Amino acid sequence: MTSDQILLVRSSWPVVATDGDTLAVRFYERLFEIDDGAARLFAGVDMTSQRKKLAQALAVVVSALDNPDALLPAVAALGKRHASYGVEQRHFDSVGEALITALNATLGETFTPDTKAAWAEAYALVASVMRRALTRAAVS
Repeated sequence: MTSDQILLVRSSWPVVATDGDTLAVRFYERLFEIDDGAARLFAGVDMTSQRKKLAQALAVVVSALDNPDALLPAVAALGKRHASYGVEQRHFDSVGEALITALNATLGETFTPDTKAAWAEAYALVASVMRRALTRAAVS
């Protein structure tokens, strides 16, 4: 990610973080709407707790975007854990779409094309590391 992209993500984050639960609700609504397989992974899950975990994970990513030594191991561990939940490679596309949709709904007019591209790049980075960890966990 470029420094400008990191700045765009970070400058939009306070609005999102103010009500992270709203973003998370929108995220999971969209995810479950577009991916039945992903929805089944959350059967029996306490969604209030899950929404908090999502907001916390996003906060970690946003704060560490310019610190790969901190970010990459944390994201890889997250990817490894997701292997045990039944997550498949295809779920990452749905998650990316749901995240961008939720950010758009949350940020409204401030979700400019550049801000959208910056968030998409941040997600692509996270997803690539998680995908690799997921694959490695499946082979182990």
